Amino acid sequence: MFSIFKKKPSSVTDINWLGVDIHNHLLPGIDDGSKTVMESIEYISKMMNLGFEKLICTPHIFKELYPNTAETINPALQLVKDALSAAGLKIEISSAAEYMVDENFKISGDLLCLPSKNILIEMSYLNETPNIEKTIFDLQIKGYSVILAHPERYNFYHSDLRRLKRYKDMGVLLQLNLLSVAGYYGKEVKKAAEYIIESKLYDVAGTDLHHDRHLSALSSVVESGILYKKLGSYPFLNRQLFGVKS
Repeated sequence: MFSIFKKKPSSVTDINWLGVDIHNHLLPGIDDGSKTVMESIEYISKMMNLGFEKLICTPHIFKELYPNTAETINPALQLVKDALSAAGLKIEISSAAEYMVDENFKISGDLLCLPSKNILIEMSYLNETPNIEKTIFDLQIKGYSVILAHPERYNFYHSDLRRLKRYKDMGVLLQLNLLSVAGYYGKEVKKAAEYIIESKLYDVAGTDLHHDRHLSALSSVVESGILYKKLGSYPFLNRQLFGVKS
């Protein structure tokens, strides 16, 4: 005899559906993210348990606060790789950078990019960078593909989120911070993220993980099934563009 009650589908309580984190601050001691190698390994271990298969670390390059270069980033990455190996933890990990596009930003041939010359950029949360469209165009002319980090967090777009469509028309990829949809950064950011999701403007997503508070909040929304319910069916391109090597 068949039950008249349909069995509810089980919740998805991991993040393997995304698989690749393209934006985080897991390299130790070089920006406002992880402070020590031990802390980095702790975070990475927990992210592996959540279901991440690949991590692309993107420390800030911001001349006024974090003037990082390959000379600071690559050794920090190697320290983490060595520590992961010593701990018997196997995960694909690499590095790029998150560039603050301000008056100090210079386009050169040695920018630290995600695969296929994808460059992750950000602006101040308070004011749009003057001539941002020209900077994006200049990067594209040099062969870079631009990813704009967390557009939902730029307060100056909250009154006119349609402005973000302009970036899409220019060929810019938009990156969601996963915790934005959980309200971690406040109601206005959550509202903006929901609008961008509904408008299908996002292309990729990342944790933007800096510290244990981020990790705790992320673990909560993943393990409760809330994050999958909100985002699991969204066509993010993380795996397609930056997937795990076979």
